[in-house]
Amino acid sequence: MYLKRISILNFKNIGEAKIEFSPKLNCITGINGSGKSNLLDAVYYLSMSKSYFSNIDQYTINYGESMAAIHGDYSREDGTEEKISLSLTSEGEKSIRRNGKTYQRFSDHIGLIPIVMVSPYDTCLINESGEERRRFLNAILSQTDREYLRRVQNYNQLLAQRNKLLKNSSISLDLLSAFSEQLSYNAAYIYQARKEFVNSLVPLVSRYYSMLSGGREEISIEYKSDLEEGPLSELLIKSMERDKTFKYTTTGVHRDDLLFNMNGNPIRKVGSQGQQKSFLISLKLAQFSIFKELHNKVPVLLLDDVFDKLDMQRVEYLLKLVASNFFGQIFITDSNKVRIHSILETINGETRSFEIEAGKIL
Repeated sequence: MYLKRISILNFKNIGEAKIEFSPKLNCITGINGSGKSNLLDAVYYLSMSKSYFSNIDQYTINYGESMAAIHGDYSREDGTEEKISLSLTSEGEKSIRRNGKTYQRFSDHIGLIPIVMVSPYDTCLINESGEERRRFLNAILSQTDREYLRRVQNYNQLLAQRNKLLKNSSISLDLLSAFSEQLSYNAAYIYQARKEFVNSLVPLVSRYYSMLSGGREEISIEYKSDLEEGPLSELLIKSMERDKTFKYTTTGVHRDDLLFNMNGNPIRKVGSQGQQKSFLISLKLAQFSIFKELHNKVPVLLLDDVFDKLDMQRVEYLLKLVASNFFGQIFITDSNKVRIHSILETINGETRSFEIEAGKIL
């Protein structure tokens, strides 16, 4: 399935736009701040019902406007279409419609149109807290496993209730035990799903990174979880007194993390900007491969400013990869028009290029 056309109204700095896309490669050029990333974020919104860059929907509404809307027409391989519409208001209201029918739960939409995005924002996966890496895991697994999404939502709700109970001066041990039991039930599924996913991910990331770097470095990914020590039900019993003292739940899958290493050391400490970017691109290409090879889904691929800080060898390999038939619909942004035109010359099949200036598509 690919995005055939998009209509945008008052989304970030894009006041109004209607664009027809290629089913293969779409290149968007413009100076920094022109709105290239905003256009990709609108495409991402249609798949994930939220922004790639912000957790607050109101921040995506054009300044001074009271609402924003995005509509996408998707074409399936059999020729049928899916029409997805999303609207936001400055009061915090949001609705998503599929073929004119409004979703009662946004989570029911996740996974219909799989998507993978590579962005300069991804450096947060290396440099910031484990929360970013857990969000990365959740975004991937939620698109391929609806039960996983349900378990994560349940776990987070139960965790908030348990933490609220721990803050009370008088704690009901029976209620605390009930929350602990339900947390453990959901945590077991989440832990197993994450563990299996990372096991599938590691060899693919290593393969892509070796291709990008010419085999100059070795990278590894390690999944860390409290549940490696046993079921959460047992861990919560052991941590009971500590939880009461700190007044929050100190163990569980909400503390899971991924360790990214290069040549045995944390990549955030020893990796150059180019090496870190190559790693992040490899991570997302591996995500794409898992969607396609293990789940028989071909995601829309969004490549936002991917060539910056890469040496020519890595750029050339990435160009060859993009030109291959492995991928479906691709969106690439770049401030370098010459480089974009060189990409278009290597692609067999339909391509389209756009220039954006101050939020206007030329």
